[in-house]
Amino acid sequence: MILVLTLAAGLWGLGWALKLPRSARAVMVGLLLVAVVAVHIVLPDGHPLRDMTGSEPALWIFIICIGMIVWGYSYLLGRVKTRASGAPAFDYEPSATAGPFSTTELDRYARHIVLREIGGAGQKDLKDAKVLVIGAGGLGAPALQYLAAAGVGTLGVIDDDVVDNSNLQRQVIHTDARIGMPKVHSAAEAIAALNPFVTVKPYKRRLTAEIAAELIAEYDLVLDGSDNFDTRYLVNEVSVAAGVPLIAAALTQWEGQMSLYDPKDGTPCYRCVFPERPAAHLVPSCAEGGVLGPLPGVVGAMMAVEAVKTITGAGEGLRGRLLIYDALYAETRAIKVNRDPTCPVCAN
Repeated sequence: MILVLTLAAGLWGLGWALKLPRSARAVMVGLLLVAVVAVHIVLPDGHPLRDMTGSEPALWIFIICIGMIVWGYSYLLGRVKTRASGAPAFDYEPSATAGPFSTTELDRYARHIVLREIGGAGQKDLKDAKVLVIGAGGLGAPALQYLAAAGVGTLGVIDDDVVDNSNLQRQVIHTDARIGMPKVHSAAEAIAALNPFVTVKPYKRRLTAEIAAELIAEYDLVLDGSDNFDTRYLVNEVSVAAGVPLIAAALTQWEGQMSLYDPKDGTPCYRCVFPERPAAHLVPSCAEGGVLGPLPGVVGAMMAVEAVKTITGAGEGLRGRLLIYDALYAETRAIKVNRDPTCPVCAN
């Protein structure tokens, strides 16, 4: 018995050294115990292997049964705690994105790679990119989905809200089964299911001035899908200070607008274009004025398109232009926007 216990401890230690998950280590030890039971059943009494591993198979069978009961109880208890806390129903370990493409990744991104404007180099830029999405709601949901599908290597998402039944009309990254779960965890679960080659960093908290600078500095690009001017002004100010390009969008009822703000590259910042917040009755919230369900999907997907172009250098982006989409009348127009030489945020 001492030999078996020593082998079991050795396998567990080897799994730990190789950074294998606990479940994989448990399987290794379980297979060892099954092999010991098989030895006792197959080999005759007095065989050296039976003597070395204990005299009776019943003892090992009893140990295996106890182990399975303990594992089952721990698993069910963990599921109950997960459901009660609203955390994702899986042990999420970010996947490594560094290094060359695997065969699966090459096949997955083949339609990007054959695009002349992206190619293999552009897809590698996407794999190496770090993008922070502010908000996992109407705009954040489609942006996250398409950025994950496109192969952006690291996606950060910050939101302090939980999934509500009323969100599901437009926030399609979430599901009915995840009502009550933090939106960032719901989004992380959906992204992991969509593309395991993407690392997701969920931050369940409100973006505040105390954390914004440190957080945004970790990323190459920021997408702002927040629904209030306080957050938009904060994200703009910190992005300008950090020299990080910002793609910001907003929605109201049937209309959406977006632009790319990158003052270090000569564009205006968000404050240049929107120096003062409009009166509340002019921009009602979704709860107050309503919003067309597919509209966030259209504008959020446009944000993802601009993000891919910004990262890969493809085409002409929205630098210095404000794109306005009117879904009710099926009109899209772009207007030129200029820097404000007196802007308190980006003026030299």
